Amino acid sequence: LEMVVRENPGRSAVSEILRPACLAPTTMPRSKSLKSPLFPILMLEQCCLFLPLQDPRVLDTMLPYQVNYYGNPHSRTHAYGWESEAAMEKARKQVADLIGADPREIVFTSGATESNNMSIKQLDETIRPDTSLVSVMTVNNEIGVKQPIKEIGHICRSKNLFFHTDAAQAIGKIPINVSDLKVDLMSISGHKIYGPKGVGALYVRRRPRVRIEPLQSGGGQERGLRSGTVPTPLAVGLGAACELAQQEMEYDHARVSVLANRLVQKIMSEVPDVVMNGDPEQRYPGCINLSFAYVEGESLLMALKDVALSSGSACTSASLEPSYVLRAIGADEDLAHSSIRFGIGRFTTEEEVDYTAEKCIQQVRRLREMSPLWEMVQEGVDLKSIKWTQH
Repeated sequence: LEMVVRENPGRSAVSEILRPACLAPTTMPRSKSLKSPLFPILMLEQCCLFLPLQDPRVLDTMLPYQVNYYGNPHSRTHAYGWESEAAMEKARKQVADLIGADPREIVFTSGATESNNMSIKQLDETIRPDTSLVSVMTVNNEIGVKQPIKEIGHICRSKNLFFHTDAAQAIGKIPINVSDLKVDLMSISGHKIYGPKGVGALYVRRRPRVRIEPLQSGGGQERGLRSGTVPTPLAVGLGAACELAQQEMEYDHARVSVLANRLVQKIMSEVPDVVMNGDPEQRYPGCINLSFAYVEGESLLMALKDVALSSGSACTSASLEPSYVLRAIGADEDLAHSSIRFGIGRFTTEEEVDYTAEKCIQQVRRLREMSPLWEMVQEGVDLKSIKWTQH
């Protein structure tokens, strides 16, 4: 690391050594590296698949607390603990600033899943006949649709209902202010905003106060809501990622929108019978879900193995069932089985988008040529009028 710093005094050592392929100099023949079966193009980075940290600037911030500043942030009797505590509290403020909250309303967790469980399971135990809880995902992780969180929040507040939202897919991508949205609890995940895996946060409103019971007992850290030593490097990384997201949100959103439109237009202009799932307007552009009629989604994924794609969220990727999200919005089971999810983010390049679109067009055409259903459709047969029988 020292050698790199001396030779490149204006550059970060970690950023240079761990520079992701997507940040490589533009003079590199990227198309060759992209075709490696071992290192597919990351077209899922906003939805489920991530490089170790995505943004090397985050790792630059974390590394000192992995190597030099190793004190327990909850030890207040020596300088080592004070250093770590100061870094942890700075990170807490960075997270709070991103969502318009008070730092005292932020509880560090291992990620959005734990935050969701802390919010929903414990509140559910306090529900009486005259109380209830509403929990809604801010941005859906499969189809990118934005829910009317502000309207829901106002309704819940007017009826004295608790309101929780899983904002893992929204934080750092669209503006969020918990006070304006009337949110009582909000789940945040670090790796969704180019931060480290294994860390997240739970926003817990102080006024009007929301009381939840901890899931685990222990030393009473995080104001008794989440016992266990907060991992300072991960918290620092989350804070840095939030600060960067706040600074670059507008630019990132505009750039992602351009790339997303480029991908969709290229595919849909060349391939017929492609459906974009979800509302075309109320959506985050970086999460695109397309259904390719008469093509099995899993077959298309295998054909596009040099591009990192999925047919659903990482949370349900072990299931072979069609997406419950697509079924919930009324998609036919056949179309639900033929859906592919594309993710576009901060480090996606035009070259990667074009390569993915071209490969997708090529493989959809190839698979349809082998499909008897496609052949029947081309001959004018209405597939819905056929009465299929099992043998």
